[in-house]
Amino acid sequence: MQGGGSGAWAGLVARPPRWGPPPARGPPPARGPQDLSGDGGVRKEELRPGTGQPVPPAATVADITLRGLEIGLLTMKKGEVARFVFTPVYAYGQQGCPPLIPPNATVLFEVEMLDFIDSADSDAFFALTAEQQDTFPLQKVLKVADTEREFGNYLYRKQCFEGAKERYKRAYSILGRSPSNEAERCQIDASKLLVLLNLSVTYLKLEHPDRALMYGEKALEIDHRNTKALFRCGQACLCMMEYKKARDFLVRAQHIEPFNNDINNELKKLASCYKDYVEKEKEMCCRMLASLNSSHA
Repeated sequence: MQGGGSGAWAGLVARPPRWGPPPARGPPPARGPQDLSGDGGVRKEELRPGTGQPVPPAATVADITLRGLEIGLLTMKKGEVARFVFTPVYAYGQQGCPPLIPPNATVLFEVEMLDFIDSADSDAFFALTAEQQDTFPLQKVLKVADTEREFGNYLYRKQCFEGAKERYKRAYSILGRSPSNEAERCQIDASKLLVLLNLSVTYLKLEHPDRALMYGEKALEIDHRNTKALFRCGQACLCMMEYKKARDFLVRAQHIEPFNNDINNELKKLASCYKDYVEKEKEMCCRMLASLNSSHA
């Protein structure tokens, strides 16, 4: 789920829907199903209780097309498992969803709420002026940055790389405050490092290797032995045909993790690209020499 002022993002597992009346499963529960819609169209049976607060009531459900499922999700807590029964008007309607769901089918879903992120605090923080933001305690700022990064990760998984980049940059923008002690510096650097790695790989996806290299090198300023940062920098240099720099980064990564398949495969790719480059350069030189010889003949 994701949204604005009280936005949230939710991760869930939904087992495939069944159509027709729900099958009998052992003894009936102590408490009957809840009627969430008021007309019997969305019924919920809690199979395993969750913890904490439910999904914020003003949240917007992303990537959910069933009206009934959206209603149901807004009643769930983290870790909860629930069974939902939706009548056709709250499910697939008169059309159904061929070939699996026939027309006018009542369907059953079992859903597990893995997690959700409430963005209300983050949105409120970014609505403040820079001066007001500076008055917030560090732990609050780190929580906001982590929320933004989580949203970025969600968008990245959906391959919405532009949106992910903007979320990561929002997170990075608030991590520039000066620490008051060594413990705070370590906390800020740890948060920065994650965001910088995310920005580096996202710019690679956006085909901006120069920006990917810049953020990768910023990550190495925090942790010069970070293999992910070394790997991203190597990938970026390879994209820019800076083969020597690419090899330097990748070999450094390989020294730290000699059995990492991604690093070793990238080194093989580098060797192949460099071989092709050298052969093309030789071919070009031969053509130039042949052209000069013919003009002097």
